[in-house]
Amino acid sequence: MRALAWLAVALAGAYALGVLAVVRGETVNAVWFVVAAVAVYALAYRFYGAFLAARLFALDPRRQTPAERINDGRDFVPTNRWVVFGHHFAAIAGPGPLIGPTLAAQFGYLPGTLWILAGVVLGGAVQDFCILCGSLRRDGRSLGQMAKDEIGPLGGFAALLGVFFIMVILIAVLALVVVNALRQSPWGTFTVGMTIPIAMIMGWYMKGVRPHDVKGATAIGLVLLAAALVGGRWVDQHPVLGPALTLTGPTLAWAIILYGFAASTLPVWLLLAPRDYLSTFVKLGTVALLALGIVVMRPEIQLPALTRFVDGTGPIFAGKVFPFCFITIACGAISGFHSLISSGTTPKLLSEETDAPMIGYGGMLLEAFVAIMAMIAAAALHPGVYFAINSPAGVVGADPAAATATISSWGFAVTPAEMADLAQRIGEHTLFARTGGAPSLAVGMAHIFASTLGGAALALWYHFAIMFEALFILTTLDAGTRVGRFMLQDLLGHVWAPLGRTSWYPSVLLTSTLVVASWGYFLYQGVVDPLGGINILWPLFGISNQLLAAIALAVATTIIIKSGRARYAWTTLVPLAWLLAVTMTAGWQKIFAADPAIGFLAQAARLAERLAAGQIPAAGLGEVRAQIFNLRLDAAVTALFMGLVALIVVESVRVWYRELRGPAPAGALGVVTEA
Repeated sequence: MRALAWLAVALAGAYALGVLAVVRGETVNAVWFVVAAVAVYALAYRFYGAFLAARLFALDPRRQTPAERINDGRDFVPTNRWVVFGHHFAAIAGPGPLIGPTLAAQFGYLPGTLWILAGVVLGGAVQDFCILCGSLRRDGRSLGQMAKDEIGPLGGFAALLGVFFIMVILIAVLALVVVNALRQSPWGTFTVGMTIPIAMIMGWYMKGVRPHDVKGATAIGLVLLAAALVGGRWVDQHPVLGPALTLTGPTLAWAIILYGFAASTLPVWLLLAPRDYLSTFVKLGTVALLALGIVVMRPEIQLPALTRFVDGTGPIFAGKVFPFCFITIACGAISGFHSLISSGTTPKLLSEETDAPMIGYGGMLLEAFVAIMAMIAAAALHPGVYFAINSPAGVVGADPAAATATISSWGFAVTPAEMADLAQRIGEHTLFARTGGAPSLAVGMAHIFASTLGGAALALWYHFAIMFEALFILTTLDAGTRVGRFMLQDLLGHVWAPLGRTSWYPSVLLTSTLVVASWGYFLYQGVVDPLGGINILWPLFGISNQLLAAIALAVATTIIIKSGRARYAWTTLVPLAWLLAVTMTAGWQKIFAADPAIGFLAQAARLAERLAAGQIPAAGLGEVRAQIFNLRLDAAVTALFMGLVALIVVESVRVWYRELRGPAPAGALGVVTEA
């Protein structure tokens, strides 16, 4: 009966995939996306995830985990598996699964959907699970430290350096997205801010009042969270509290910087783990409601399977479907940032090894399901509306009439009146050129939620979706900061041993300050200067994230081969080869492409020519010079990251060759060292 049930799941998934891939000339129902995703992910978890757990790591519930062995009460704390799952999912599920698919929809729904379905099963979930298990067997070591231990001093130093700098860029970008989402939004600011004291109440309850009473803490947290959600709407309309919580960009930046420091230094049981666990209920509850709304309303997909922009002439971002679709989607299928969490906070909390498949492999599958929901929300919009929201004014025109005329000429009819009516119904002044993906995703989600309730309260659902996106991102930022502290302690421990001890509080304070200052500087400068700070490195977000995934897969492959299980190394080698092809191609094109819309150097050269020819007004000279500098810096940093990844891969191959030539090492996977 079980075999027949799984066969039915496989057939349903195959039929749904066939509908998505083959049907042309008529609209496709969004339900087929849900059926395909549920079937593919259920089969992958039941069979491929179980295969990896049994063949690669032989997980044993009797083997002590680092949390049990070390248990320092601050970073290493044995924690309930569901709380760990909530923390892990909240930490990895940042803007990628929401924003990436929304932007990649410019190619049509099919390329992104197929990549989200296949990439996570064979790549993203494999990376997360393998790095988590590798760290579990190595006292919760960070990715950089594992690279140094497994690959050698040269490759390890390159990995430590590359991983840390990439992490600073990723966290600063995430923080800037949060600032932009919460700026001038008292509802979102209040609700997101209230999750901090609520989480501390939950942590205090589970630690001091009723130890390990997860159900009681969950009930308390959910009641208070519901009150915060409702209270946010009241605060938004209050004549005094509303303006008081309508914060500017710099104020929000400082608030996020201080929160990052607190999340890194306070005991993990007090703030980080319970807040992420609490946030997971909002995330999964919203995604579940969205999936239910899709099943109930069965919206038709308006976007075609493939658009004319697969040739690289897209208005949202330039570049062909290969490699830029895969770079843009990032976290929805595979994300290097996840390896930082899988080798950072999560392995220090697990109380049983056998929980790793659910958290490492299953958590990533769940994030990919979020990405499928985001793709549906974007593709269910009328294409004209989708492109009007996401296309920059410099591409389609600043005037509504000019913008709609340009978009209509692409075959996606839209009028200024339609856009004005939509903006009025969701409570915005305009929706033109609201680039970045977040506004169009919020509009799509609001449409589905409102349609489920008879078309009511579109503005309410839109602002709820904006708050939901900010909450998604902030939980990635706090865990990333703590992971950065672990990485910096690994580095400084080679200079002076006490600095490498995660339990020594002076080291905790010093390294937390250095990490927060690193990304906080780029964040603040990016907020106050549109051409400074993290805005300089923003274009590197997708490529650097995927290059980090390549580093993680190289480390995972090395662990597998050195353990004597080389016959299973294809599980990580296949996604590694694909990622190297994608990232190196994308990096090369971003540096050297002759098209100024793609290549950093080509765009800098075009601006320099205009500057030399005197075509720039005097008022814009400083801005253009800054843009030229930023573009050349982006090219140099991209080349640096590509060089570091190439060095790490070469050093890894050297280790693989040496191990395969010699006798296979005996013993279990990895060496467990005593603290």
